[in-house]
Amino acid sequence: MSIARRLLILLPLAALSACDRAVLDPAGDIALQQRDIIYISTALMLLIIVPVLALIVVFAWRYRENNKDATYDPHFDHSTALELVIWSAPLLIIICLGALTWWSTHLLDPFRPINRISAEKAIDPRAKPLVVQVVSLDWKWLFIYPEQGVATVNELVLPVDRQVRFDLTSTNMMNTFYAPTMAGMIYTMPGMRSTLHAVLNRPGQFEGFSANYSGAGFSDMRFKLYGVDQGGFDGWVTRVKASGPPLDTKGFLALEKPSEKVPAMYFSGAEADLFERVYKRCVRPGTPCMSGMHGGHGSVPQTGKPEGALLKKGEEKGGGESLTPPPGVQGKPASHSHQER
Repeated sequence: MSIARRLLILLPLAALSACDRAVLDPAGDIALQQRDIIYISTALMLLIIVPVLALIVVFAWRYRENNKDATYDPHFDHSTALELVIWSAPLLIIICLGALTWWSTHLLDPFRPINRISAEKAIDPRAKPLVVQVVSLDWKWLFIYPEQGVATVNELVLPVDRQVRFDLTSTNMMNTFYAPTMAGMIYTMPGMRSTLHAVLNRPGQFEGFSANYSGAGFSDMRFKLYGVDQGGFDGWVTRVKASGPPLDTKGFLALEKPSEKVPAMYFSGAEADLFERVYKRCVRPGTPCMSGMHGGHGSVPQTGKPEGALLKKGEEKGGGESLTPPPGVQGKPASHSHQER
């Protein structure tokens, strides 16, 4: 069989395999909204691409050399109506894409708690999110469940229809935590803590991985993601507590050493402050924690990303000379030093 014929056979198979990609088959509400953004953005861009491609064929056919009925005007140089169409359509699409990007950037901010479980199910404001602490190592993923008192390597189990808050950091180099069926990717960096809020809406087995090249074992730095009901999650926690030793400082330092193709590992517990010491880079005994190095006046509490002004009410934004006062409120006069300048 010739090479050309083999390629013709493989092309349809490649197209069919792309239909089952995780990004377009979300299992969580955040991933679903991100997929919809991809669809909307693609449709908006196709509004220009498809007509242009069609007009290329139409113009080539209509103004071909042997078509004597087509208008021939070598002195044509301007058309106001044509200019309006050419510039207004792309401008409107850019405005729509910009508005969509602004809206989705704030709504799907990974630091922001989710405002719904799914399109059909509102979130219970009394329900606390499940906290999972994520540490990227060379070349494996450590998941610590502080409330359940267990830890795993390369296996993440989550109850469906429950908000999850991931706290993420890294031991050595920058990585990217990415479970495409659940949410978008977010970086993990040494000495820094990131946050990701997400939810799974259907049970199943999915895959997560590192999306940032980080060395020799990068391609096998993957983990299994399981969505289960609450009863299945509670049973899994019970099995993990009975299946392995607790993860202490000595065990973590051994786990931190570079290794590849690491199978799932289970720990019946983890030291309460292990994630904080990894984040502050003081797991090894005798190493000073970074918390005292953030400023010149002692430790700076790290409670997550500060809330932006867009999410605050008017009275919560504080005041200042550069802040426009609300309607009906007299602005603060400038200081004498400013007036003198």
